[in-house]
Amino acid sequence: MDIFGSFALLLALIAAVYTIGAGSAGILTRKPILLRSARNAGMVIFLLVTLSVGALEYLFFTNNFSMAYVAEHSSRDLPSFYKFAALWSGQEGSLLFWSWLLSIYSFLALYINRRKHPELMPYAGVVLASVQTFFLLLNNFAASPFRVIAAVQANGVQQLVARADGTGLNPLLQYWEMVIHPPILYLGYTGFTVPFAFAMAALLGRYPGEKWIHIARRWTMVAWCFLGVGILLGAHWAYSVLGWGGYWGWDPVENASLMPWLTGTAFLHSVMMQEKRGMMRVWNIWLIFTTFLLCIMGTFLTRAGIVSSVHAFAQSTIGPWFVTFLSVTLALCLLAFWRNRSYLRSENQLDAIISRESSFLFNNLVLLAACFAVLWGTLFPVLSEWVEGSKISVGAPFFNRVNIPIALFLLFLTGVGPLLAWRRTSLESLRRNFTWPVIGGLFAAATAFVFGFRDLYSLTCLFLGVFVTLTISSEFYRGARVIREKSGGNLLSSVGQLTMRNTRRYGGYIVHFGMVLIFIGIAGTPFNRDVQMDMPPGSQMSIGPYTLICQNFDTTQGQNYQAERATIEVMRNGRSEMILYPERRFYPASQITGTIVAIRSTALRDLYVVFAGRSPESDKPVIHAYLKPLVKWIWFGGIVVMLGTLLALLPSRQPVLVLREARVPGYVPPGSLLAATAREAPHVSREGGGSA
Repeated sequence: MDIFGSFALLLALIAAVYTIGAGSAGILTRKPILLRSARNAGMVIFLLVTLSVGALEYLFFTNNFSMAYVAEHSSRDLPSFYKFAALWSGQEGSLLFWSWLLSIYSFLALYINRRKHPELMPYAGVVLASVQTFFLLLNNFAASPFRVIAAVQANGVQQLVARADGTGLNPLLQYWEMVIHPPILYLGYTGFTVPFAFAMAALLGRYPGEKWIHIARRWTMVAWCFLGVGILLGAHWAYSVLGWGGYWGWDPVENASLMPWLTGTAFLHSVMMQEKRGMMRVWNIWLIFTTFLLCIMGTFLTRAGIVSSVHAFAQSTIGPWFVTFLSVTLALCLLAFWRNRSYLRSENQLDAIISRESSFLFNNLVLLAACFAVLWGTLFPVLSEWVEGSKISVGAPFFNRVNIPIALFLLFLTGVGPLLAWRRTSLESLRRNFTWPVIGGLFAAATAFVFGFRDLYSLTCLFLGVFVTLTISSEFYRGARVIREKSGGNLLSSVGQLTMRNTRRYGGYIVHFGMVLIFIGIAGTPFNRDVQMDMPPGSQMSIGPYTLICQNFDTTQGQNYQAERATIEVMRNGRSEMILYPERRFYPASQITGTIVAIRSTALRDLYVVFAGRSPESDKPVIHAYLKPLVKWIWFGGIVVMLGTLLALLPSRQPVLVLREARVPGYVPPGSLLAATAREAPHVSREGGGSA
């Protein structure tokens, strides 16, 4: 099966190279047969890479430990549920998984548009195949997942070695979220290749009009949604598994996923200016290029070993491959832009500072400033090592100090932008639209201050959160009120009709509301508390309104681990609320110890309890408890963002105009019952008169 998988990967590489050659020749010669052949070859890549992925999973499920990748990332007692996750748990398998997801996106893009955009698709197909070729080169030659274990005999001949068992999956990955978090995150990374291909195709082919931007926008929304959900799932995994009490540590690999999400967000906002006013064409092209390059750089940071991270793979030799690919891609982007820059001239200019166009521009600048700050802090240790010979680490305080004010200003623009008019906004309009949201925000902040909230950033976030919520609500209310007056329905059904008539606009508002919830959840961070102490059975600790009583410790045996478990009773106001069971697990196959956190989660706060091991001095169990306000709002906000994005992807429902028949006094429609009665009426009168 390993030979079958390797052969399928080699055929996929040949198909990708053929797609580039035949597609380029078809563009130059305009021969339809070459273009169709290139498209079909690009679609076949998906089938071949799928066969290769299936072969590797077969090796996992059959416990073939003669394969190096299987032996390093699986074991006989590994639950089948996690043998799927083993595919992307290591360097080689994750790159194969990258290629597979990219082949799915490429297949869908080529198939859906097979009869559309004949001037655009040949270029897009060549770009997609070029990116696919790079990753297939890695799969075949630099990081093959089908390497076998061999030992050199005394006579110099290599002989295959089949191990009795494997090392097992990293315990940090043996959690349900790690079965879905990496695939969703990778779907975001790879998905940005499609808008990159369409942007490059439009530039090279000088595609007329703005149609390509509509195509790129929808693919960008899909990738952006996957990447955002993947980031939040990763944050929740870190919160639930790592046991340090947080969900975001400004880790280099976390930062690598955040940067393309920021630039993708900027593109989704500024694209509206190109659609409405024909502005920011150069800006949008480079936002797409930058987002794609940041995705590749994030993949590079994870795999090259140049940064230290709990998420990163071991140091490897594939770094130069990525550096070369990034350099060549950037050079081609610059060349394509320089040769076709005249095609990107804007049709209009900014008319006024107080306008929707300016809010989008400021929004873009703020997002790019945040992205640059994250990029600088992430790469600073590497740059300092190159310059001074020693790494100077940049920690969370730097990122928080720089990015919190930027994020709050971005939240402010989220509320301001939708209520500004295109071209120019009058002072009367500003007063009418913003008076009540500002009053509501100030009232919320003042109330929080009276109840003891003194952190400046948290108060500002609360003010802005209420302000943005009220501006969004006013947009829904004004539109729904107009529909209610015309249709006579209730307000709730009118809101539904309004939303479905412009799903993109009102789906965007729901996304903004979801971001408000996330910001409010983050605003609870300054009020975190934690207590750590030795807790033998019978002891207790207090944290906030809770009293934790240690009942006992016992041991449990899992399928591939042994665990020591604490039983912690949670008391509040003298009454027992629940029992928590934090664990500390040992995995014999990998000789690694991990924690399982116990969390009591409510809308107001999370009680977060960790069994931190045993004290080296007293050998007593150590319990570390955290009290973390409003964390649940972050996860709920993420769900709202996802739902808003899905709504924005739906086609808008066009209202149907129903005309009622106008009636003229004294006019009787032919063929009606009244007309028949009128025709009979004289006859009846005459009969009546005769009888009289």
